[in-house]
Amino acid sequence: MKPPVTKKKTTIKFITLGCSKNLVDSEKVLGRLPEDRFYLMHEGADAADIVVINTCGFINDAKEESIDAILEVVDARKKGLVREVIVTGCLSERYRETLRQEIPEVDAWFGARDPAELFRYLRAAYSGSDPRRFLTTPKHYAYLKISEGCDRTCSFCAIPLIRGKYVSTPVDGLVQEAMLLSGKGVKELILVAQDLSYYGMDLYGKPLLGGLLRALCGVNGIHWLRLHYAYPHQFPDDVLKLMASEPKICKYLDIPLQHISDAILYSMRRGHTKKGTLHFLEKVRKAVPGIALRTTLMVGYPGESDKEFRELEDFVGEIRFDRLGVFTYSPEEGTKAYGLGDPVPESIKQERAEALMELQAGISHEKNRSKVGQVMQVVVDSEEKDFFLGRTEFDSPEVDNDVLVEKAPGLLPGQFIQARITGASAFELHARPEHTK
Repeated sequence: MKPPVTKKKTTIKFITLGCSKNLVDSEKVLGRLPEDRFYLMHEGADAADIVVINTCGFINDAKEESIDAILEVVDARKKGLVREVIVTGCLSERYRETLRQEIPEVDAWFGARDPAELFRYLRAAYSGSDPRRFLTTPKHYAYLKISEGCDRTCSFCAIPLIRGKYVSTPVDGLVQEAMLLSGKGVKELILVAQDLSYYGMDLYGKPLLGGLLRALCGVNGIHWLRLHYAYPHQFPDDVLKLMASEPKICKYLDIPLQHISDAILYSMRRGHTKKGTLHFLEKVRKAVPGIALRTTLMVGYPGESDKEFRELEDFVGEIRFDRLGVFTYSPEEGTKAYGLGDPVPESIKQERAEALMELQAGISHEKNRSKVGQVMQVVVDSEEKDFFLGRTEFDSPEVDNDVLVEKAPGLLPGQFIQARITGASAFELHARPEHTK
């Protein structure tokens, strides 16, 4: 009798570029592929049977990074390290036909909206309601994408062109996904969407972010819920009340404001004004004492003169955000602002971005120094050579401050500990463990 033939698994590796929403897309594809046929990888080694590049096409820098990544994998294929090259995601959604002609070495191109086509290509069954995920983050936190697309009409943004109209994921499905993630050891869920504020409008006829949060608070094992990418206009008041009263919801809110000049905001089609923005920020801080506010600002938008930039700079100095990011404007085909051209020189854009970040570094340093001596709750993310790396509830992974925690017996990644802050710099805190739980 012949021994059974063992079929070798196909090694499939995902390279994910861009935002955390893209990361969730990659994790869902990997998690739904049959493990008896595929050996799953995210990033990692150069060699693989199949490499899938999940691209970003939001701004010029992201496009260039995506194209560089594709060409790097194509080169690995020429060296015999890769058998097939597949490209998916936002860049492929927008420029598929052009890229197909320019990079013919790629075997297959898929957009951001057609995971079923990718599964058909891989000869694997697809179910859009399947909640399984292949986690690529440290096992104690995960991103939870609560919707797809966007109904806003911001003049500079191509996301509605790429991802389509806003589609909320039903509450029941998100709770099921959260329970599955909790079962894998996830303790922190970071809610992401192009616009958290609008969640539920398409399904329930009213904003339902508060209802979703209440449901997620009931999932056993989840210790922190964190909110990313909320739109300032029409942010639900019940969410602020919930943030103030529910210990599982981090006192942290990421609201990309983009600018503060009324002239720029109007051209951007943001739907809010300087006065409305200042009122909203005051309301948030009053409703949720101690909240950490994060924002993203854009410099170099067409029409931004020195006057508008100084107004933005004064705004940052006045509001003193806890966390802040800056990116430079790049014209995107198909958007309302594309016809305005790109009149602000790149050198001026960079100068303005650097000036805002230098201002924010000083603000952050002052805020961090005020925490020295306090005992704060910290989640331990990873172990480094000489210390553990962690975060407070006021910090999101990858983009915000780190806490460098002194090594102590029994300390492990994924633990929530009480730690005394012993030192501070612009974007780091130093801490000593008090006790763990």
